[in-house]
Amino acid sequence: MKSNLHYVASVRSLTSRFYETEHDLQQMQGLLMEARSHTDDWHYWHVGDLTWGFFMVACHLNPQEHIRLWHDDEGTLVSYAVLGEDPSFDCQVLPEYEWSGIETEALVWPETRLTELRDLRPRDGKQWSGNFVSGSRQDDAKRITFLELHEFRRSGYAEVNLLRSLDEPIAESALPSVYQVRAVADAGEISNRAAAQREVWHPWTVGKVSDDDYAHLMRLPGYHRDLDVVAVTSDGVIAAYVNGWIDPVNRIGDFGPVGALPAYRRQGLTRAALLEGLRRMQARGMDRVCISTGESNTPALRLYESNGFKIVNKYLEYVKTE
Repeated sequence: MKSNLHYVASVRSLTSRFYETEHDLQQMQGLLMEARSHTDDWHYWHVGDLTWGFFMVACHLNPQEHIRLWHDDEGTLVSYAVLGEDPSFDCQVLPEYEWSGIETEALVWPETRLTELRDLRPRDGKQWSGNFVSGSRQDDAKRITFLELHEFRRSGYAEVNLLRSLDEPIAESALPSVYQVRAVADAGEISNRAAAQREVWHPWTVGKVSDDDYAHLMRLPGYHRDLDVVAVTSDGVIAAYVNGWIDPVNRIGDFGPVGALPAYRRQGLTRAALLEGLRRMQARGMDRVCISTGESNTPALRLYESNGFKIVNKYLEYVKTE
């Protein structure tokens, strides 16, 4: 009984509202960095995962309808939840508020919203008709139990999480002189950068990015143009790229998305961009960098492991069917 009373009191002491402005995004980023500082590298998303995930919501949906925030009575952000396309769900909660009831309340909201979207907007049925997707790190037993209690089941898809120390030497890359590895240029290269994102990831959601969308990404808090590293041909084609993100509180960097145009793969271009990204992370004071990829993506795994990354965790996908 005592546990149930604590559950009710904890939830009732919080206020909930929808996302409003980029100040909220900055607070969400701060939540993740603070939470990581009190736990470990894998209990919470990297701040870069959030920034890119927010960008996807901003591209295709409306953050003010698809992100919900929970604050304590002093106005401190203690949790957020995101309902994304496909549809997908994620919820992050500060350690001292975990499993006090926020997670359940956060899950009720997107499930209710999905019912509304499917009933009231049949023209968008394809966007919302798939299985409801969420996930957990393999070592987060409480989150896995929570998902299973709410009828989520393993889908079979998983991503491996890799980590590399920046204390280890960073190799030099030798590319033909026809290529240049550098940060993406400012406004004049936005169109080329967005085109590379589209070509690499078509037809997946992550590839549905317009030139204006990418310009918006470059203005978001948390985006650093010097960490958006590209390998460019002599005629200006962005042939490969690595997006980099930093958590200055915990001194850990993150890479993603990473890609190369099909015509330029297996030429060492992604490796060159990755190594340059590592050097830039090091210059910004990071002491380690993480990266993730599908566990069956053998080419990516070989690339990352050959450049010092080691598998340290795994992200498991869970789905809830109709």
